[in-house]
Amino acid sequence: MSIGERATARDRPPEEAAEDTSFARGLRVLLTIADRGEIRADELGALLEMPVSTVYRYLRTLADFGFVDRDSAGYRLGPRLIIGSGANVTAEELIRTADPVLQLLAEETGETAVIVRRIGLTAVCLHEVPSRERLRVNIAPASSLPLRSGAFGKALLAFAPTDIVDEVLATEPSGGHDPADDERIRADLADVVTSGVARSVGEVISGSVAIAIPIFRQDGIVAAIGVIGPETRCGLAWRTRVARLLPTAAGAIVGALEAPAPGQDFRSVGERPLVI
Repeated sequence: MSIGERATARDRPPEEAAEDTSFARGLRVLLTIADRGEIRADELGALLEMPVSTVYRYLRTLADFGFVDRDSAGYRLGPRLIIGSGANVTAEELIRTADPVLQLLAEETGETAVIVRRIGLTAVCLHEVPSRERLRVNIAPASSLPLRSGAFGKALLAFAPTDIVDEVLATEPSGGHDPADDERIRADLADVVTSGVARSVGEVISGSVAIAIPIFRQDGIVAAIGVIGPETRCGLAWRTRVARLLPTAAGAIVGALEAPAPGQDFRSVGERPLVI
């Protein structure tokens, strides 16, 4: 069994999320624009099997928030997503490149390996490879995670533009706004910047431990990669080991994105081999 209500099956791309909510449909529109680079509204409707009028409604909302821009050729990502976000790497490229890395990371650590990306003021799971254990933590592709809490969100937020950080902290959480929380979160983000590693225990999913790090290219942060598992199995030794493995995993993804070599084993990429 999986831990918590977030536990779900994997092996589904973002466009096939189980719950076809309004958020999920809007996210499919945004991810399709990111993957295509530029696309017309009618092409979006055909690809996503949505009425063009519905597509335009989502596009207007996304444009209002600065997530997409329109020009004579169609729609493309807007300034809120492009600045400092490594947005020239598509979600499809990240999923394809990260999959073998996540597969081995899950095998080596025994827990669920995940890659997430910031879209606006939220973290979105692009892909996961679940643990083989019956009791495990799963984060379904296309599900959203907060930026202000949890290892995955903080690994992204720590390297986001200042205005994004300020806006996230200004967003009132469900329990109400507490200035002390803002100070704690800023301290956590500063620690992530210094150490390069984000850690959390039970912050987003009760009873879970997560370790994550950002993935960088020359044009900025691209995504975050990490591992999450139940606290009962993920003790201090496990946490230390995962924190040592993740930089090599991130380096392998960057290496494959920048200079892919057919048949390359990602264990040979980076400063240390990905072995335990």
